[in-house]
Amino acid sequence: MSSNAPDYRLATLALHGGQSPDPTTHSRAVPIYATTSYVFDSTEHASNLFALKEFGNIYSRLMNPTNDVLEKRLAALDGGAAALAFASGQAAITAAILTICHSGQNFLSSTSLYGGTWTLFTQTFKKMGIEVRFFDPDHPEQIAKLVDANTRLVYLETIGNPKNDVPDFKKLSDVAHQHDLPVICDNTVMTPALFRPVEQGIDIVVYSTTKFIGGHGTHVGGAIVDNGTFPWAKNPKKWPEFCAPSESYHGMVFEEALRPIGNIAYIIHIRTHWLRDTGACMSPFAAFLFLMGLETLHLRMPRHCENALAVAKHLEKHPAVQWVNYPGLSSHKDHRNAQKFLPKGAGAIVGFGIKGGLEAGKKFVNSCKLLSHLANIGDAKSLVIHPASTTHSQLTAQEQKQTGVSPEYVRLSIGIEDAQDILADLDQALTASQGK
Repeated sequence: MSSNAPDYRLATLALHGGQSPDPTTHSRAVPIYATTSYVFDSTEHASNLFALKEFGNIYSRLMNPTNDVLEKRLAALDGGAAALAFASGQAAITAAILTICHSGQNFLSSTSLYGGTWTLFTQTFKKMGIEVRFFDPDHPEQIAKLVDANTRLVYLETIGNPKNDVPDFKKLSDVAHQHDLPVICDNTVMTPALFRPVEQGIDIVVYSTTKFIGGHGTHVGGAIVDNGTFPWAKNPKKWPEFCAPSESYHGMVFEEALRPIGNIAYIIHIRTHWLRDTGACMSPFAAFLFLMGLETLHLRMPRHCENALAVAKHLEKHPAVQWVNYPGLSSHKDHRNAQKFLPKGAGAIVGFGIKGGLEAGKKFVNSCKLLSHLANIGDAKSLVIHPASTTHSQLTAQEQKQTGVSPEYVRLSIGIEDAQDILADLDQALTASQGK
């Protein structure tokens, strides 16, 4: 069975993409290659690998056979050209942006962000001399007003975590491309099982594989998928990273050297520069766990969505709930966009405002028995947290409001348990939150 056949559908790619049985042992499962380095065939072979004249394994900080299967499988699932695994989602986001945005330059970002990403953009990048300029994803026209000669990219999340908004991806990518800017999208919450960004004109995808891709809360990881769609060579002076001679490789021009293989200069540049120099590599054991998660992704995500919609509908009718934020509900402001762009389901994240505000929210969280109180999403188990006091606590009140967080906001990551058991736990915790 060829693992790279282009006509395989998602469920088949989730199990076979990027892999052939191990040539040495004929192992059906992907082996965990627990090795730091690899024997070269000859001095010429070693020299060619280091000079990028041929691809192969050098050192596990740069590449590893287990990681390679994960990378190929993620690229296949997303319809991308190539992918690269990282030690965490934050590491992947950092590398994706800093590869093309440097001191004195800026990039544009949607305001609908995970709290850790907001802090990375506004605090750490600021110290590096990089400016982030925020736009409202409901208003793509704001992008044109923020762009200048030093703007390098547009960044967004498929569904804002925890804002749960669904932008018009095609309009956003079209405006960005009109200004010769690549679009980077964090697709962690949706995964390729529910949404493929490349189909809406998005050029680069980032993931926290920690979440739904792994699916079981067992390891931290991240990945970048290069869709191979952005025309770096169209404006070579703007993109010297790929279109000018590289000092690290004796004057080699990445875009020219890699053109026979495909439009993968961006992802190869990250591997040979950012990953090489910072060492934020994924362990092969982590890659193995994420491959196991991918094998059931197409089965888990529909159940996540089914349960989340049931929870959202139930909460909408509950007397202790002020409002519910879930794009799968007809009452949600972005429900039409969800139907258009996310026909397979609106994901597993459900937010709601609890009557009684912050104190009631604390009582609710502390009263949950089945739902686990922890700082994660995307586990097969249902999870709960209060964002204003945890994941978004480092943001100002105004910044929290921009990201969709308020004092009464409770975020749920709905798992794949029996829906009736989830609803029962929510009901008893809501009753406890109201002091009854």
